[in-house]
Amino acid sequence: MKVTIFGSALLAAVSSVNGIAVNIARDTNTDGLTIPPELPDLIEEAKANIIEKVSETEAKLRKRGIFPSCTLSKLKFRREYGSLSIAERQAYVNAVLCLQSKPARTPASVAPGAKSRFDDFVVTHIQQTLNIHYSGNFQPWHRWFIYQYEKALRDECGYNGYLPYWDWPKYATSPETSPLFDGSPTSLSGNGEYITHAGPVIVPPPGVGGGNIQLPAGTGGGFVTTGPFANMSVNLGPVGGLEDTAPGPLGGLGYNPRRLKRDLGAAMNMRYANYTTVLSMLSQPNVDAFRHVSEGVPYTPEIGPHGGIHYTLGGDPGGDLFTSPGDPAFYAHHSQMDRVWTLWQALGGPFATQRYTDLGSGPYAHQSWANEPPSPLTQMSEVLDMGYAAPSTTISEVMSTTGGEFCYFYL
Repeated sequence: MKVTIFGSALLAAVSSVNGIAVNIARDTNTDGLTIPPELPDLIEEAKANIIEKVSETEAKLRKRGIFPSCTLSKLKFRREYGSLSIAERQAYVNAVLCLQSKPARTPASVAPGAKSRFDDFVVTHIQQTLNIHYSGNFQPWHRWFIYQYEKALRDECGYNGYLPYWDWPKYATSPETSPLFDGSPTSLSGNGEYITHAGPVIVPPPGVGGGNIQLPAGTGGGFVTTGPFANMSVNLGPVGGLEDTAPGPLGGLGYNPRRLKRDLGAAMNMRYANYTTVLSMLSQPNVDAFRHVSEGVPYTPEIGPHGGIHYTLGGDPGGDLFTSPGDPAFYAHHSQMDRVWTLWQALGGPFATQRYTDLGSGPYAHQSWANEPPSPLTQMSEVLDMGYAAPSTTISEVMSTTGGEFCYFYL
């Protein structure tokens, strides 16, 4: 059975998904494109809590003669892409191009399609897709993944800034004209050329329940022809997840050079990643409920902002869940995913620890995709494997952005 998504309707004000109560903060008189007055207040509250937490931790450690690794003077901030200066955007673009020019570390025997350091990260995501989505390590794995990508840009390509984020609702009515995608030299390149098409149909992986879903078409669909990544080579994939899309050689790990495609448009962004959605995420009482808003319900029409923005980007490789890091915009999207999770964690209060230790107990807290097949709950000791892209770590080391190796927050 194929389900078609259309219109801009949202979930009801209170919903239950897989037995988990989810609070949907929704004003039925809006379309989610106006900033709810509660949202800036929550964001400021989260910032204040983080500052207090870092300050309190520093004071306690210094009293014990310990010099903390994260202090207020060391705290770094990731910023919204459009808020960066022209020079800052150019520096970021140049660093990504640099990473694409460096040789891969992944052996050809593992993935002959990996031709660059940029591709190393794509390979790692391809290999682990079915274990790092709708599972207990989804959030921490991607937090460590994008941090290591940021670190590669800084350590290997001389980038002095930090990973910018895509503020989904800010550009919801026209993502293709935003600073990220306007096709200028300081963008992440533009939309694909318009071709007549009906929109993609997403299909579940083998062994996973759910039906096919017809998504609305964007305003592109063809090759990207503007901006700094117009001539980049997409070397890996596709793997699967889209109807009538044949996998590339060696299950997507073989060499399959082709041009970048995108299918940006407002429909998916307005429906799944508007201001009401972000407010709803920040209003959830526990991580299970948070994740059901954030990631939706796989292979039903409620795919959440995570999938909604992946398919807002669309195209190739952005529309392929496995190969999606092959589009440079992947990292801006997942920086926003991490931002909202970071804010939600901070709203637990400056001294609350549960949001930094709890991986949940619902269907998404297990080791398999939505607990299909049934599997144990994910533990904090689980390893976050980065393959040949970067060093691995454990979940316990990445639960706080001001602990372990981390010392960052979001503006």
